Amino acid sequence: MLINCVAYQEGRKLADITVDQISDYLLHPKCFVWVALMDADPAELAQMQKEFNLHDLAVEDARNGHQRPKIEEYGDSLFAVVKTAEMTDEGLHIGELDIFVGKNYVLSVRNRSRHSFLGVRARCEQEPHQLRKGSAFVLYALMDAVVDRYFPIVETLETELETIEGKIFEQGSQRANIERLYELKREVVMMKHVVAPLMDAVGRLYGGRVPTICEDTRDYFRDIGDHLYRINTLIDAIRDTITTAIQVNLSMVAIEESEVNKRLAAWAAIFAVATAFFGLWGMNFKFMPELDWKYGYPAAIVLVGGVCSYLYYRFKRSGWL
Repeated sequence: MLINCVAYQEGRKLADITVDQISDYLLHPKCFVWVALMDADPAELAQMQKEFNLHDLAVEDARNGHQRPKIEEYGDSLFAVVKTAEMTDEGLHIGELDIFVGKNYVLSVRNRSRHSFLGVRARCEQEPHQLRKGSAFVLYALMDAVVDRYFPIVETLETELETIEGKIFEQGSQRANIERLYELKREVVMMKHVVAPLMDAVGRLYGGRVPTICEDTRDYFRDIGDHLYRINTLIDAIRDTITTAIQVNLSMVAIEESEVNKRLAAWAAIFAVATAFFGLWGMNFKFMPELDWKYGYPAAIVLVGGVCSYLYYRFKRSGWL
């Protein structure tokens, strides 16, 4: 679905144009066209490929989707895949933003993402001195908007982890804590797969041999690289803390099971003594003097009760009960 199709010249908006007019405006000097699509179908991509002369492999990647974050060069053009991340009621949702960049055009294709980039266009149009840098600045603005949206997600993951950590030592919550920790770990791994490859790809836009299109904007992409480095560091720290929390939680489960086993063993020992005494007197042999003794039964009860009470006292003192 077409969202916007706008022509710019010298950093200022010329006009909203139709798709059929794209090729005409591309011939204008110092003019570039910025097109935004959402969940584009194959027919729309084929039409854009014809208008912008896009590389077949780049279009195929955009059509298939589910690509790893990357930045590839095709002649004098670039193709970037950036993963979008959104925290929803169902959990972490990952989308994709495919960006085709040429000397005089930018085509962005947003897939499986609820966040729009209208604010990015408005921001660029309010800074004509920056927009004058052309399509490379638009690429920076789009990528910067995506990366900035990673920070609130990482903060949400940190907050969730702190909440779980506060409940680790609560009795009876170990199973729920482990389930939440593993779910949190899954989301952290998803963010790691989003950030780490993109950090490596962005490094090519400001270090070493920089593509010609990005020559004047390498400092801007270095800023994105710094943000990604910070986010990646936070993700690694969260992942290490989750691993430690899981180990502590499992240790608490083992300790709790050990306490239960100790209590069961203590009561078993107490009842074993009583069972031994009553089993002895229950054999009903003929020559058992205490069976004919007037105070035999009370004495047996007192003896068994005394031994059991002593064992209970010893187990209680040692912390088994």
